[in-house]
Amino acid sequence: MTTLTHRARRTEVGKNSEKKVESEENVNQDRNQDNEDIGDSKDIRLTLMEEVLLLGLKDKEGYTSFWNDCISSGLRGGILIELAMRGRIYLEPPTMRKKRLLDRKVLLKSDSPTGDVLLDETLKHIKATEPTETVQTWIELLTGETWNPFKLQYQLRNVRERIAKNLVEKGILTTEKQNFLLFDMTTHPVTNTTEKQRLVKKLQDSVLERWVNDPQRMDKRTLALLVLAHSSDVLENVFSSLTDDKYDMAMNRAKDLVELDPEVEGTKHSATEMIWAVLAAFNKS
Repeated sequence: MTTLTHRARRTEVGKNSEKKVESEENVNQDRNQDNEDIGDSKDIRLTLMEEVLLLGLKDKEGYTSFWNDCISSGLRGGILIELAMRGRIYLEPPTMRKKRLLDRKVLLKSDSPTGDVLLDETLKHIKATEPTETVQTWIELLTGETWNPFKLQYQLRNVRERIAKNLVEKGILTTEKQNFLLFDMTTHPVTNTTEKQRLVKKLQDSVLERWVNDPQRMDKRTLALLVLAHSSDVLENVFSSLTDDKYDMAMNRAKDLVELDPEVEGTKHSATEMIWAVLAAFNKS
């Protein structure tokens, strides 16, 4: 699991449009999701997975750190949160025997397509799975980290490349080929740096100028992105451009946030349970 670290001294700075859904209810759900953060309303709308990958990419090189072994599972967690926020899945209600977030199953609320290939593929898996599975199990299945050969079919393949292609279509990345001595690799350098900087600034502001010291008062998508950026080990990329004092403040506040008890926060009024369930899953792994 990724950890939040502090620096004593900084030596350098830096390390297809959605389809219409079939029912009016789901149209309204997607519209509410798109308008959830009014201050973040832009022409380009990104999914949580696209935002996490964009934060993890090196701007000029166009690939994520070779040492980052957390981003794959982080992207799968983002898929579950995105589906929940779009009203497609939810956690089963708590019972006397199943109170904890990680004990409760992921249930299907609507199988209407979202227009995103990865989201819709996951939705089909969830719909077809019987018996139902927990959040932690789904993250493991979607990443292919299972010893059950009969469940390897649930693995989502080439996730980073598919998300990158979405970002290329949205005009944020481009596609290049780079030679690494023994092999060629497709890379995706950032071309729309304005969009990435807007995303970085939004997260920086959320723990600095706009810090509310209460996750229940935070914008839900911003809260989800902070949790996913931490779980994907890309939060350092977000704060690296800050001055030392602001960096330390941002890291302390982010650390306080992700170290909250998901079981407590998930039961509070208006809490998005899936965000806290995903955090609980990563804390346990």
